[in-house]
Amino acid sequence: MTGALDGKRVAFVGGGVMGEAIIRSLLNAGSIEPQQIVVSEPVAERRAALNQTLGIACTADNREAVQGANVVVFAVKPQVLPSVLQGLRGSVSAGTLIVTIVAGAPIARFVEALGTPAVVRVIPNTPGQIGQGASLWTDTPGTTEQQRAQARQLLDALGVQVRGHSEDEVDMATALSGSGPAYVFLFIEALTDAGVQIGLTRDVAATLALQTVLGSAEYVRQADLHPAILRNRVTSPGGTTAAALHELEAGAFRATITRAVLAAYRQAQRLGGAS
Repeated sequence: MTGALDGKRVAFVGGGVMGEAIIRSLLNAGSIEPQQIVVSEPVAERRAALNQTLGIACTADNREAVQGANVVVFAVKPQVLPSVLQGLRGSVSAGTLIVTIVAGAPIARFVEALGTPAVVRVIPNTPGQIGQGASLWTDTPGTTEQQRAQARQLLDALGVQVRGHSEDEVDMATALSGSGPAYVFLFIEALTDAGVQIGLTRDVAATLALQTVLGSAEYVRQADLHPAILRNRVTSPGGTTAAALHELEAGAFRATITRAVLAAYRQAQRLGGAS
């Protein structure tokens, strides 16, 4: 095993779904060994499950978990973060890399509470649970190149990762890729319902809708062409696709998507300012 995390001790504060997804993906990729990981998790049943399924050390004590860690990943719910940080004051060494996936929690909060100069803030998304996610991250000036490499290796386990230039871009990514899966789920649901409306069985409509979205996304990725070019290729003059696209444009499809993303972005800014 080689890489930025080779021999490093990684602590996870919070053993929830996304924390487990990162750990599982790291282990599956061979990026890290189980003995390098420790998770602090308040729920005993959850600790037992993580230990049994992943072979990692678990504790109920956050301070115990972060002791001697090279990297500490915060994966707790936003509402419990203040008490978690308060309990960890003075327990994290200055050379430790902090990685946070806590929604709405600015970098300054971790720097102030923990006194560490290296903090990476990430906005992952739900498909990261299966290694197909999209993550945008940004970091403090005190983060070293080695620590950035460690962050990249962690996030590569979730799928595609992109380094942003500011925390404002984290809010933008929250609106686009963070909330984005919900938009896609809604589209799949609507496409399925439309298929049922015109006479397909729900099972058939759901299969066709899901594969159409999945295949189209992969086609865009492999073709490496602007989506508009691919759209024009399947739109014959006076054909069925042209008729359908006309209705979508008449219904302000593009504008509605833009308004939705803008609404999510503004809400992310409000939540960040209130946190």
